[in-house]
Amino acid sequence: MKLNGAQLILQCLKEQGVDTVFGYPGGQVIPLYDALYYEKEINHILVAHEQGASHAADGYARASGKTGVVFATSGPGATNTVTGIATAFADSVPMVVITGQVPRSSLGKDSFQEVNIISITKAITKKNYLVKTIEEIPQAIAEAFFIAKAGRPGPVLIDIPKDLQVSFIEYNGEGLKYRDRFEQQDKPAAINEDDIDAAVKLINSSKKPMIYAGGGIIIAEAHNELIQLAEKINAPTTTTMMGTGSFPNDHKLFTGMVGMHGSHASNLGVTNCDLLISLGVRFSDRVASHVQSFAPNAKIIHVDIDPKEIRKNVRVDAPIIGDVKEVLTKLIPKIEERAADDWNEKVNEWEKEYPLHKNFINLSPKYIINKVCELTEGNVTVTTEVGQHQIWACQYFNYKYPRTFISSGGMGTMGYGLGAAIGATYGNPDRKVVNIAGDGSFKMNCNELATLSRYKRPVIQVVFNNHALGMVRQWQNMFNDGRLSFTLFGDEVDFVKLGEAYGIKGRRATNEQEVEEALKYALSLNEPFILDCIINEEDNVMPMVAPGAPIDQIIYEE
Repeated sequence: MKLNGAQLILQCLKEQGVDTVFGYPGGQVIPLYDALYYEKEINHILVAHEQGASHAADGYARASGKTGVVFATSGPGATNTVTGIATAFADSVPMVVITGQVPRSSLGKDSFQEVNIISITKAITKKNYLVKTIEEIPQAIAEAFFIAKAGRPGPVLIDIPKDLQVSFIEYNGEGLKYRDRFEQQDKPAAINEDDIDAAVKLINSSKKPMIYAGGGIIIAEAHNELIQLAEKINAPTTTTMMGTGSFPNDHKLFTGMVGMHGSHASNLGVTNCDLLISLGVRFSDRVASHVQSFAPNAKIIHVDIDPKEIRKNVRVDAPIIGDVKEVLTKLIPKIEERAADDWNEKVNEWEKEYPLHKNFINLSPKYIINKVCELTEGNVTVTTEVGQHQIWACQYFNYKYPRTFISSGGMGTMGYGLGAAIGATYGNPDRKVVNIAGDGSFKMNCNELATLSRYKRPVIQVVFNNHALGMVRQWQNMFNDGRLSFTLFGDEVDFVKLGEAYGIKGRRATNEQEVEEALKYALSLNEPFILDCIINEEDNVMPMVAPGAPIDQIIYEE
């Protein structure tokens, strides 16, 4: 069949199973959007800003396990996606970004809205392409989707000049052929059986094992294997922020999050264990903040699909390179069962001695999140912005399933959550979404309320409004002698009225009763809702480990 380049792009996307695209039109993608005008099989979501498109595609990918897709024009359209691409790269999220480019004859001439997006995104993509002929489009798209999901997932960018979008080609399904070829070539290196046996030996000889699980468990869909491992050896189990949901929070072996804002039981467990079984983790500075004292008494097993992560940050005694699900499938039958003993009792004592609670002032963030969990029975996807509220969302919601917590971990991107929440409603349409935000983060990309309103997505937007840039304020109080430099806000924005401007219902809550009533009302709707919760400026996220300190040196407040 004869297709122009724009039609060819859509055809190749459909061959990859794409059903949803997030984007914003502009001069160099007018032909692509003209082709979309006639397209019935791809659902295009018009966002308010290209950054919102990239975060929405990210949220879609995390909620569904599929690859998120973004359309943007050249120049500022392309550069507006950069923060979202970097966010996806940091958290290993599969995404394909297709940008328009000025015609080939105008390249390199500082043409209107010309920018070298290939150079700009080289460090934050797994691969990127400047397509130079129409014949390259099928292979570029097939390869991009393959690379985005292969091994450690991540974003890929394809830059397509406008003149190629209006050129014609006789298309005979070459994209399918490339897709099949790449899938046949997708044969990861065999897992080293000697490495498995070395890990088995360490596990079987361990007296005080601890499991440390990260986002790799969720990506590999290895949550069931993680539970099997933990139960077989009765190992206390902790997760990173990105691993939230990989292990049921109500499981008797779960000790909470680990690291800077981790629980005492998790941080003391890692410090005192004799074996740390590390699965799909990066040993980031928010966990291994003081490398020399990290798990000082333990042998360390590290399983990761990315060989570059092995020994990057900490010493490792037994590395295993491979997909964590496949590794656990091989490892679990070989290990011996271990009964609960004094080690488990000690960890349980730490949990009882240092319960995860704090006496908040006035309306409690813990109450709000607990109430969301109670009223939804945990059957909701939680997305977050970045800041204090993000940590509270990790600490106080009872996550039972993977892909139900979506947040920017590695990049810590403020303004991420609302776009991600919109994307998550498309990635998993059977679940309502609650986006937990601080007033600072929410204001960064609240323009996506236009998207929320346009498509009437069932997102409950909860704003923890302390009239401050809470996390930075907390650090300034703790580490800068209380010099609060540009971290306090006034009451400049009425978020309920802002929602009304977009046709979105909302309420302000200042006490527990108002929170409960508003949440019950919001959950009765099948449309967006804003709940503006006024919390105290002085509330801090606790417990906390100072940056660069050993994780057992925990600052704690009753």
